[in-house]
Amino acid sequence: MSLTEELMDSSAPVLLSSAQMAEFAAKGVLRMDAVVPDAVNQQFLGDIGHVDEENITSVAEHYGRIQASSAIPVVKPGTSLRDAYPDGSALARLMAVPEVAGAVASLVGDDCVLDHHFLHVTFPPRFFEGTNRRQTSQHTHQDSTIDPRQAFDMQIMYFPHEVTRPMGGTRYLPGSHLRIVSEAAIARYQNIRGQQHVVCPAGTVLFTHMGIWHGGGVNLSDRLRYMFKIRLCPTRRQVRLWDDSDLGDDHFEQRPIFWRGGSTESDPVQHRLTRGEPWFEADSGRLEYINRIRFWRYLLGDDTFDADYWVTRVENEHL
Repeated sequence: MSLTEELMDSSAPVLLSSAQMAEFAAKGVLRMDAVVPDAVNQQFLGDIGHVDEENITSVAEHYGRIQASSAIPVVKPGTSLRDAYPDGSALARLMAVPEVAGAVASLVGDDCVLDHHFLHVTFPPRFFEGTNRRQTSQHTHQDSTIDPRQAFDMQIMYFPHEVTRPMGGTRYLPGSHLRIVSEAAIARYQNIRGQQHVVCPAGTVLFTHMGIWHGGGVNLSDRLRYMFKIRLCPTRRQVRLWDDSDLGDDHFEQRPIFWRGGSTESDPVQHRLTRGEPWFEADSGRLEYINRIRFWRYLLGDDTFDADYWVTRVENEHL
């Protein structure tokens, strides 16, 4: 490890800003491109036993070899993240990257526990030729059966190598995380307006809310695609764990709505919470603004916040 990498590994976590937290509250996803040093990426690929595609005989053979490897530890649910990965391992170094450590601390706390982790591998078409298996994309799903909590688990999706469009990177639907469904009830939805497909450089990390609608794409390239997922659970209330020093003094003030007299200035958090997604309908899509605002209230630890009066106007039953 170089001196630069040593300093990076030992530096303090970089907490998320309020703007980044509002982006997460609105979209359910934060993406950091190429945030993991290449030395860590290469160590990870070595640790999992990646070999050139021509040296792999079948899906079962390669997955079996990886599963038998001790490089990815077997970790019991509820294990503290601090104790999950051996010092010096690629996964320990991944979690020590300042931006990664800061996002974890901001979203689920630095005392979070590991729910599970898993290495997803998608194989090129040649591995399905002459077999009885069809090469298909993964169905759209949430990773929770039915989970109506405001408290949330966070999932890390780590891409240790470049992902090109033919490689079928994970697809996800921004803003879907607060639309609670039964896990596979949305399996029939394969293409939705506004969905994103991960095309990224090596070392890219996505931090997602547990409820994000997503699925693995079909790999049409000639290379294997890897994605390592880690699900983390909080052990404390997720209230103002981020760096909130950029919250303005006027954060709780209501801005004029609809008729604004030409003014375009607005609180950046309120703007993010009320910015629609392409799949939002003109009527029921507005329910997502209410969901987002209530979610932001949870993160703030303050039930008086509102944006564009969406929640306040339906809370006057005491009059």
